[in-house]
Amino acid sequence: MGQGITGWVAEHREPVVVAQGAFRDPRFKVFNELPEDRFEAFLSVPVVSGGRLVGVINVQDRAQHLYSKREISLIATVGFLVGAEIERARLESENLQLSGELETRKLVERAKGILQRDLKISEEEAYLTLQRESRQRRKSMKDVAEALVLSEDLKRHR
Repeated sequence: MGQGITGWVAEHREPVVVAQGAFRDPRFKVFNELPEDRFEAFLSVPVVSGGRLVGVINVQDRAQHLYSKREISLIATVGFLVGAEIERARLESENLQLSGELETRKLVERAKGILQRDLKISEEEAYLTLQRESRQRRKSMKDVAEALVLSEDLKRHR
């Protein structure tokens, strides 16, 4: 953030258009792994969705190029569309993660209940027991809880 032309665009959320001599722009910074210093013209547009910066689109040209308002508008529109899709994918991923965490929590709660009932221990002792088994067996809390719940279900169905 804030490094080079792309970093400036990310920080200020404004496009940058350099028609020639991009490497001479005061915001320019050489990054060894990036070929930006081989380009003469540079167009950089922020990708924003829902008020959040999700990326930057760069268009580079080896020769001088005066980017027209139409070209800038087109890239900005692509940025808007890409930003919305990136944000949708991020939210979907976050939703899946939260769903997984909720499922794990439900399993752990059910397993704690089983341990409390069968071993006549407190909720905290049941949690510590699950945690200890998880560490000793090198299994996740979810896996240990799932095994306990499965065992309980098998007992009930006999």
